[in-house]
Amino acid sequence: MPVPAFDKRELLIETRVSLLSAGTERMLVDFGKAALLAKAKQQPDKVRMVVDKMKTDGFLPTLESVLAKLDRPLPMGYCNVGRIHDLGKKVTGFKVGDRVASNGKHAEFVSVAQNLCARIPESVSDEEASFTVLGSIALQGIRLAQPTLGESVVVYGVGMVGLLTVQLLRAQGCRVLALDYNQSRLKLASDFGAAVYNLSVSEDPVNEAMHFSRNRGADAVIITVASQSNDPVSYAAKMSRRRGRIILVGVTGLQLSRDDFFEKELSFQVSCSYGPGRYDPSYEEGGNDYPIGYVRWTEQRNFEAILDMMEMGKLDVRPLISHRFDISYSVDAYGLLSSDEDSLGILLTYDSSGDGKQDQTILLEKSEKLDKESCIKDLKVSLIGAGNYASKILIPAFKDTGISLRSIASTKGVNGLYAGKKFGFAQTTTDVDSIFEDPNCRIVVIATKHNTHADFVLKGLQSGKHVFVEKPLCLFASELDAISKQYWNNNAEGVRLMVGFNRRFSPHIQKIKSLLADKKGKKAFVMTVNAGEIPLEHWTQNLDIGGGRLLGEACHFVDLLRFLAGENITSFTCVSTNNESLDTFTIQLCFDDQSIGTIHYFANGSKAFPKEKLEVFCEGGILQLDNFRSLRGFGWTGFSKMNLWRQDKGQNHCVKCFVESIEKSLDPPIPFNEIEEVSKVCIELSSQLSKS
Repeated sequence: MPVPAFDKRELLIETRVSLLSAGTERMLVDFGKAALLAKAKQQPDKVRMVVDKMKTDGFLPTLESVLAKLDRPLPMGYCNVGRIHDLGKKVTGFKVGDRVASNGKHAEFVSVAQNLCARIPESVSDEEASFTVLGSIALQGIRLAQPTLGESVVVYGVGMVGLLTVQLLRAQGCRVLALDYNQSRLKLASDFGAAVYNLSVSEDPVNEAMHFSRNRGADAVIITVASQSNDPVSYAAKMSRRRGRIILVGVTGLQLSRDDFFEKELSFQVSCSYGPGRYDPSYEEGGNDYPIGYVRWTEQRNFEAILDMMEMGKLDVRPLISHRFDISYSVDAYGLLSSDEDSLGILLTYDSSGDGKQDQTILLEKSEKLDKESCIKDLKVSLIGAGNYASKILIPAFKDTGISLRSIASTKGVNGLYAGKKFGFAQTTTDVDSIFEDPNCRIVVIATKHNTHADFVLKGLQSGKHVFVEKPLCLFASELDAISKQYWNNNAEGVRLMVGFNRRFSPHIQKIKSLLADKKGKKAFVMTVNAGEIPLEHWTQNLDIGGGRLLGEACHFVDLLRFLAGENITSFTCVSTNNESLDTFTIQLCFDDQSIGTIHYFANGSKAFPKEKLEVFCEGGILQLDNFRSLRGFGWTGFSKMNLWRQDKGQNHCVKCFVESIEKSLDPPIPFNEIEEVSKVCIELSSQLSKS
């Protein structure tokens, strides 16, 4: 795959060694091998989501969504060591050539955010440093347990994380009892200074723990086992002293006994990965560190602490290494991981000669089936972005038009390689600029995060290419002004700029438009969108990245009503519930002919209710569209209903019209003045909403 791109706060690392995580990666491999029914049993919450989607969208769209999701590759690994090959403009504290430990994947080159990297001390080897992330997981569990010198701590499960936990506790002056079924791992725990107890001899460790703690009960129990059983938590409660602490670092069943916890006033806490900052986009992606005076230990500072312990000789990971494989034999390494053969630390090694392949663009070998297919149009299209929507909707839609798929770009390379091979692209790349410089590419499709749209649109227009951009066109008025100026400058050359406002192209909406053609009276539109809740931390909710849900999603429906009204929008207002996420609001539109439109965009409803409903009132008749599956007429002369076998929101027809307009030199499917108008209205509405 191509070398990944890196942004201004990321490091590009050439890998030397990486460590397989026996627990997490074995679980992922086993899940991937499981049949659909077994996957469903493991994720009942996802099954409920599937059932809800089936009720509203129908069977076929739901099946396609599930299969598309399960088909996507997942890059493995998170324990990486290598040298910095290059770095972003805003990276501080690192330089090219530094050896660093990070949570990068198993790959010759990885790009990692600076707050997820730590410089390796000179005396610590690459192989030792590969245990940094796992050590941080162990350390975070210990920090939550807050042990003090002399306390008795039980470590339940001595895989790699458990054995690291034992050593770190011993370094803090704690007395440690290790519990496990594996005698060889218990031997290692004993070598590290722990008392040990073999659960395979007797599955009642409570008496042993009481004896170990001088019949006072353990001060803390740290559970590092991976099991579906409830026994680890149950035993932990019974062997704890009053007001003892139980920390779950691994995975277990969680059917707790209230009496066990109630009588002793036990505290129970689940440890989150490497430490504070984990899963916080502002910290990890934005590079915003937490003030040390308020958050002493972040995930990056935990990385540093583990490396310091290795440098001081307090943490010895060399006995934990059981196998080494060259990266070219990684399949064998995963075979070992999934087998019954005993293993512990499995290392993947990489060529460290500095001659590693560094291509950002690679040619793809098309399958025999794809080689036999001929493109019926002399057009070549390249895509920027290879996420779920691009792979599920946009790429198949463009492929169905018969045009040639030239290049597909993705930031990390994995999604681009997957989509490129699946759909028959000529090449895949992580170098976005190469697409705009490619003379063989005539159409650029943009399907990336919303804050990148404006820049890519401008580059596309400046390079004289036709541009199809997923909504929204841009996020700010200044961006819209720049795009409009560039578009009109290119207009004489017939360059097309299209926004993916697909709803207006759906069969039902086209039918409604035709039914309204002869109506002279004023119209009233009511659009209800049961959007559903999205977590506040999701990138679409960030006004600077996703633009928020009004600008990022509700723009679809502003365009839809503008299309059906066929008139300019003369005034508009927006009111909301003033919730923090700004995702429940009502938009009121007025048009030139005094028609009106209302858009209810709600995130506080039930998923069992249809996602999108449209009602049109005009001259004593009503049209009601239910989730783009059925259209009914009430009091509408000559029309009663129109049903489809499956939901159709117009995505394929939208793309088809765009391609035909280029091939046959037709008028743009959506006049640019309408795109300008809708974009301007949505930007101003979003501003109103954020100030309300």
